[in-house]
Amino acid sequence: MAIAAASPPRGPMTLTDWGQLLLLGAIWGGSFFFARIAVAELHPLVLVLLRVAIAAIALQLYLMIRRPSFGLALPHAGLFFLLALTNNVVPFSLIFAGQTQLGAGVASVLNATTPFWTLLFANALTADEKLSWNKLAGIALGVAGTAVMIGPGLLAGLGGPVWAKFALIGASLSYGVALMIARRFKGVPSPVIATGQLTASTIIMIPVVLLTYGPEGLFMASPQVWTAVFALALLSTAFAYILYFNLVASAGATNASLVTLIVPASAMLLGFLFLGERLELFEVGGVMLIALGLVTIDGRLFGRR
Repeated sequence: MAIAAASPPRGPMTLTDWGQLLLLGAIWGGSFFFARIAVAELHPLVLVLLRVAIAAIALQLYLMIRRPSFGLALPHAGLFFLLALTNNVVPFSLIFAGQTQLGAGVASVLNATTPFWTLLFANALTADEKLSWNKLAGIALGVAGTAVMIGPGLLAGLGGPVWAKFALIGASLSYGVALMIARRFKGVPSPVIATGQLTASTIIMIPVVLLTYGPEGLFMASPQVWTAVFALALLSTAFAYILYFNLVASAGATNASLVTLIVPASAMLLGFLFLGERLELFEVGGVMLIALGLVTIDGRLFGRR
Protein backbone atom coordinates (compact mmCIF):
# COMPACT_ATOMS: atom_id res chain seq x y z
CA MET A 1 0.00 0.00 0.00
CA ALA A 2 1.48 3.32 -1.03
CA ILE A 3 2.27 6.00 1.50
CA ALA A 4 0.22 9.20 1.20
CA ALA A 5 0.56 10.91 -2.17
CA ALA A 6 0.96 14.49 -0.91
CA SER A 7 4.76 14.30 -0.56
CA PRO A 8 6.67 16.05 -3.37
CA PRO A 9 9.46 14.14 -5.15
CA ARG A 10 12.82 14.35 -3.40
CA GLY A 11 15.49 16.54 -4.94
CA PRO A 12 19.21 15.82 -5.14
CA MET A 13 21.03 15.09 -1.90
CA THR A 14 22.63 18.03 -0.10
CA LEU A 15 26.34 18.27 0.62
CA THR A 16 25.54 17.33 4.23
CA ASP A 17 23.74 14.20 3.01
CA TRP A 18 26.70 13.24 0.83
CA GLY A 19 29.08 13.83 3.73
CA GLN A 20 27.03 11.56 5.99
CA LEU A 21 26.78 8.88 3.29
CA LEU A 22 30.54 8.83 2.67
CA LEU A 23 31.32 8.85 6.40
CA LEU A 24 28.87 5.98 6.96
CA GLY A 25 30.45 4.01 4.10
CA ALA A 26 33.91 4.52 5.63
CA ILE A 27 32.72 3.41 9.08
CA TRP A 28 30.93 0.32 7.78
CA GLY A 29 33.88 -0.46 5.52
CA GLY A 30 36.08 -0.39 8.63
CA SER A 31 33.73 -2.82 10.40
CA PHE A 32 35.19 -5.64 8.27
CA PHE A 33 38.55 -5.14 10.01
CA PHE A 34 37.00 -5.43 13.47
CA ALA A 35 34.82 -8.40 12.51
CA ARG A 36 37.77 -10.20 10.93
CA ILE A 37 39.64 -10.04 14.24
CA ALA A 38 36.63 -10.96 16.39
CA VAL A 39 35.40 -14.02 14.48
CA ALA A 40 38.75 -15.70 15.01
CA GLU A 41 37.67 -16.43 18.61
CA LEU A 42 33.91 -15.81 18.78
CA HIS A 43 31.00 -17.64 17.11
CA PRO A 44 29.32 -15.42 14.47
CA LEU A 45 25.95 -15.33 16.26
CA VAL A 46 27.69 -14.53 19.54
CA LEU A 47 29.44 -11.66 17.79
CA VAL A 48 26.09 -10.41 16.48
CA LEU A 49 24.69 -10.49 20.03
CA LEU A 50 27.68 -8.65 21.48
CA ARG A 51 27.60 -6.10 18.69
CA VAL A 52 23.94 -5.17 19.14
CA ALA A 53 23.90 -5.51 22.96
CA ILE A 54 26.93 -3.30 23.65
CA ALA A 55 25.68 -0.74 21.14
CA ALA A 56 22.19 -0.77 22.71
CA ILE A 57 23.59 -0.25 26.23
CA ALA A 58 25.81 2.61 25.03
CA LEU A 59 22.89 4.34 23.30
CA GLN A 60 20.58 3.85 26.30
CA LEU A 61 23.20 5.58 28.46
CA TYR A 62 23.56 8.32 25.84
CA LEU A 63 19.81 8.98 25.89
CA MET A 64 19.75 9.04 29.70
CA ILE A 65 22.49 11.69 29.78
CA ARG A 66 21.77 13.79 26.69
CA ARG A 67 18.13 13.15 25.93
CA PRO A 68 15.74 12.80 24.05
CA SER A 69 13.87 10.32 26.22
CA PHE A 70 13.71 6.67 25.17
CA GLY A 71 10.02 6.95 26.08
CA LEU A 72 9.50 8.26 22.54
CA ALA A 73 10.22 4.73 21.31
CA LEU A 74 7.67 2.92 23.46
CA PRO A 75 4.57 3.69 21.32
CA HIS A 76 6.43 2.09 18.35
CA ALA A 77 7.58 -1.09 20.16
CA GLY A 78 6.10 -3.50 17.61
CA LEU A 79 7.59 -1.55 14.71
CA PHE A 80 11.02 -1.61 16.37
CA PHE A 81 10.97 -5.42 16.60
CA LEU A 82 10.03 -5.57 12.92
CA LEU A 83 12.89 -3.20 12.09
CA ALA A 84 15.28 -5.26 14.25
CA LEU A 85 14.35 -8.45 12.38
CA THR A 86 14.66 -6.95 8.89
CA ASN A 87 17.71 -4.73 9.50
CA ASN A 88 19.81 -6.90 11.85
CA VAL A 89 18.71 -10.42 12.75
CA VAL A 90 17.57 -11.78 9.37
CA PRO A 91 20.19 -10.15 7.09
CA PHE A 92 23.10 -10.81 9.47
CA SER A 93 22.09 -14.49 9.72
CA LEU A 94 21.62 -14.85 5.94
CA ILE A 95 24.96 -13.16 5.22
CA PHE A 96 26.81 -15.39 7.68
CA ALA A 97 25.14 -18.50 6.21
CA GLY A 98 25.86 -17.46 2.62
CA GLN A 99 29.49 -16.63 3.33
CA THR A 100 30.13 -20.15 4.59
CA GLN A 101 29.85 -21.21 0.92
CA LEU A 102 30.66 -18.09 -1.11
CA GLY A 103 33.77 -15.98 -1.54
CA ALA A 104 33.79 -12.47 -0.14
CA GLY A 105 33.76 -11.04 -3.67
CA VAL A 106 30.44 -12.42 -4.85
CA ALA A 107 28.96 -11.73 -1.40
CA SER A 108 29.92 -8.05 -1.71
CA VAL A 109 28.40 -7.78 -5.18
CA LEU A 110 25.13 -9.42 -4.14
CA ASN A 111 24.95 -7.15 -1.08
CA ALA A 112 25.55 -4.15 -3.35
CA THR A 113 22.22 -4.88 -5.09
CA THR A 114 20.44 -3.43 -2.01
CA PRO A 115 19.84 0.00 -3.66
CA PHE A 116 18.12 -1.74 -6.61
CA TRP A 117 15.65 -3.60 -4.39
CA THR A 118 15.14 -0.50 -2.26
CA LEU A 119 14.35 1.55 -5.36
CA LEU A 120 11.74 -1.02 -6.44
CA PHE A 121 10.13 -1.08 -2.98
CA ALA A 122 10.21 2.73 -2.76
CA ASN A 123 8.64 3.08 -6.19
CA ALA A 124 5.78 0.77 -5.19
CA LEU A 125 5.23 1.97 -1.61
CA THR A 126 6.11 5.67 -1.50
CA ALA A 127 5.02 8.84 -3.23
CA ASP A 128 8.32 10.75 -3.10
CA GLU A 129 10.94 8.19 -4.23
CA LYS A 130 9.97 7.08 -7.72
CA LEU A 131 11.95 5.31 -10.42
CA SER A 132 14.06 7.54 -12.66
CA TRP A 133 16.57 6.87 -15.40
CA ASN A 134 19.46 8.41 -13.48
CA LYS A 135 18.78 6.26 -10.39
CA LEU A 136 18.54 3.05 -12.41
CA ALA A 137 21.65 3.86 -14.47
CA GLY A 138 23.60 4.95 -11.39
CA ILE A 139 22.76 1.81 -9.43
CA ALA A 140 23.69 -0.37 -12.43
CA LEU A 141 27.05 1.44 -12.69
CA GLY A 142 27.60 1.04 -8.96
CA VAL A 143 26.92 -2.70 -8.95
CA ALA A 144 29.11 -3.11 -12.07
CA GLY A 145 31.86 -1.11 -10.37
CA THR A 146 31.65 -3.34 -7.30
CA ALA A 147 31.97 -6.42 -9.54
CA VAL A 148 34.97 -4.97 -11.38
CA MET A 149 36.62 -3.85 -8.12
CA ILE A 150 36.27 -7.31 -6.55
CA GLY A 151 37.75 -8.86 -9.73
CA PRO A 152 39.36 -12.27 -9.05
CA GLY A 153 37.55 -12.51 -5.71
CA LEU A 154 34.25 -12.46 -7.59
CA LEU A 155 35.36 -15.19 -10.00
CA ALA A 156 36.52 -17.36 -7.10
CA GLY A 157 33.08 -17.23 -5.47
CA LEU A 158 30.90 -17.82 -8.53
CA GLY A 159 30.94 -21.58 -8.12
CA GLY A 160 29.05 -21.64 -4.81
CA PRO A 161 25.65 -23.29 -4.36
CA VAL A 162 22.50 -21.50 -5.51
CA TRP A 163 20.99 -21.44 -2.01
CA ALA A 164 23.96 -19.43 -0.71
CA LYS A 165 23.50 -16.81 -3.44
CA PHE A 166 19.80 -16.60 -2.67
CA ALA A 167 20.73 -16.11 1.00
CA LEU A 168 22.78 -13.03 0.10
CA ILE A 169 20.04 -11.70 -2.18
CA GLY A 170 17.56 -12.37 0.66
CA ALA A 171 19.71 -10.23 2.96
CA SER A 172 19.65 -7.39 0.41
CA LEU A 173 15.86 -7.70 0.09
CA SER A 174 15.58 -7.63 3.88
CA TYR A 175 17.63 -4.42 4.02
CA GLY A 176 15.33 -2.90 1.40
CA VAL A 177 12.25 -3.79 3.47
CA ALA A 178 13.95 -2.37 6.59
CA LEU A 179 14.44 0.97 4.86
CA MET A 180 10.71 1.14 4.10
CA ILE A 181 9.99 0.45 7.78
CA ALA A 182 12.54 3.07 8.89
CA ARG A 183 10.64 5.71 6.89
CA ARG A 184 7.64 5.23 9.17
CA PHE A 185 9.44 6.72 12.19
CA LYS A 186 8.65 10.27 11.13
CA GLY A 187 9.39 12.78 13.86
CA VAL A 188 11.34 10.27 16.00
CA PRO A 189 14.97 11.42 16.57
CA SER A 190 17.58 9.18 14.94
CA PRO A 191 19.31 8.28 18.27
CA VAL A 192 15.95 6.98 19.55
CA ILE A 193 15.39 4.91 16.38
CA ALA A 194 18.90 3.45 16.60
CA THR A 195 18.47 2.66 20.31
CA GLY A 196 15.06 1.07 19.80
CA GLN A 197 16.24 -1.11 16.93
CA LEU A 198 19.37 -2.33 18.73
CA THR A 199 17.51 -2.94 21.99
CA ALA A 200 14.92 -5.05 20.15
CA SER A 201 17.72 -6.90 18.31
CA THR A 202 19.37 -7.71 21.65
CA ILE A 203 16.12 -9.07 23.10
CA ILE A 204 15.75 -11.31 20.03
CA MET A 205 19.37 -12.48 19.94
CA ILE A 206 19.74 -13.48 23.62
CA PRO A 207 17.49 -16.59 23.39
CA VAL A 208 18.81 -17.40 19.89
CA VAL A 209 22.42 -17.54 21.14
CA LEU A 210 21.59 -19.36 24.39
CA LEU A 211 19.53 -22.01 22.59
CA THR A 212 22.16 -22.43 19.86
CA TYR A 213 25.36 -22.50 21.91
CA GLY A 214 24.39 -22.68 25.59
CA PRO A 215 25.72 -20.31 28.28
CA GLU A 216 29.18 -21.79 28.93
CA GLY A 217 32.31 -20.20 27.51
CA LEU A 218 30.43 -17.91 25.14
CA PHE A 219 32.34 -14.75 25.90
CA MET A 220 35.86 -16.03 26.45
CA ALA A 221 38.19 -14.04 24.22
CA SER A 222 41.55 -12.28 24.25
CA PRO A 223 41.94 -8.54 25.00
CA GLN A 224 42.64 -7.90 21.31
CA VAL A 225 39.32 -9.47 20.33
CA TRP A 226 37.42 -7.52 23.00
CA THR A 227 38.95 -4.30 21.66
CA ALA A 228 37.68 -5.22 18.18
CA VAL A 229 34.23 -6.09 19.58
CA PHE A 230 33.89 -2.73 21.35
CA ALA A 231 35.06 -0.85 18.25
CA LEU A 232 32.54 -2.79 16.15
CA ALA A 233 29.73 -2.11 18.63
CA LEU A 234 30.39 1.53 19.50
CA LEU A 235 31.73 2.98 16.25
CA SER A 236 30.42 0.69 13.50
CA THR A 237 27.01 0.08 15.10
CA ALA A 238 25.89 2.66 17.71
CA PHE A 239 27.31 5.75 16.01
CA ALA A 240 26.83 4.36 12.50
CA TYR A 241 23.11 3.69 12.97
CA ILE A 242 22.52 7.21 14.25
CA LEU A 243 24.05 8.44 10.98
CA TYR A 244 22.07 5.87 8.99
CA PHE A 245 18.63 6.79 10.35
CA ASN A 246 19.41 10.50 10.13
CA LEU A 247 20.28 9.93 6.46
CA VAL A 248 17.02 8.02 5.85
CA ALA A 249 15.08 10.96 7.31
CA SER A 250 16.92 13.65 5.36
CA ALA A 251 17.77 11.97 2.04
CA GLY A 252 15.28 9.11 1.71
CA ALA A 253 15.47 5.33 1.75
CA THR A 254 16.91 4.89 -1.76
CA ASN A 255 19.73 7.36 -1.19
CA ALA A 256 20.55 5.85 2.22
CA SER A 257 20.82 2.40 0.63
CA LEU A 258 23.66 3.67 -1.61
CA VAL A 259 26.01 3.08 1.32
CA THR A 260 26.19 -0.59 0.24
CA LEU A 261 27.98 0.56 -2.93
CA ILE A 262 30.51 2.57 -0.91
CA VAL A 263 31.31 -0.03 1.76
CA PRO A 264 33.42 -2.43 -0.43
CA ALA A 265 35.39 0.50 -1.87
CA SER A 266 35.89 1.92 1.61
CA ALA A 267 37.15 -1.41 2.98
CA MET A 268 39.58 -1.74 0.07
CA LEU A 269 40.92 1.83 0.46
CA LEU A 270 41.33 1.42 4.23
CA GLY A 271 43.31 -1.76 3.59
CA PHE A 272 45.55 0.16 1.19
CA LEU A 273 46.07 3.10 3.57
CA PHE A 274 46.49 1.29 6.89
CA LEU A 275 47.37 -2.33 6.18
CA GLY A 276 49.77 -1.86 3.29
CA GLU A 277 47.59 -3.84 0.89
CA ARG A 278 48.33 -3.36 -2.80
CA LEU A 279 45.87 -1.58 -5.09
CA GLU A 280 45.38 -3.30 -8.45
CA LEU A 281 44.40 -1.42 -11.60
CA PHE A 282 41.03 -3.20 -11.83
CA GLU A 283 40.28 -2.12 -8.24
CA VAL A 284 40.91 1.52 -9.11
CA GLY A 285 38.69 1.12 -12.19
CA GLY A 286 35.92 -0.35 -10.05
CA VAL A 287 36.06 2.56 -7.60
CA MET A 288 35.85 5.00 -10.52
CA LEU A 289 32.75 3.20 -11.85
CA ILE A 290 31.13 3.40 -8.40
CA ALA A 291 31.94 7.12 -8.22
CA LEU A 292 30.42 7.63 -11.69
CA GLY A 293 27.32 5.74 -10.55
CA LEU A 294 26.93 8.00 -7.51
CA VAL A 295 27.33 11.13 -9.66
CA THR A 296 24.72 9.74 -12.08
CA ILE A 297 22.25 9.07 -9.26
CA ASP A 298 22.77 12.60 -7.91
CA GLY A 299 21.85 13.96 -11.35
CA ARG A 300 22.99 17.55 -10.89
CA LEU A 301 26.18 17.32 -12.99
CA PHE A 302 24.46 15.76 -16.01
CA GLY A 303 21.51 18.12 -15.54
CA ARG A 304 23.81 21.14 -15.85
CA ARG A 305 25.53 19.66 -18.91
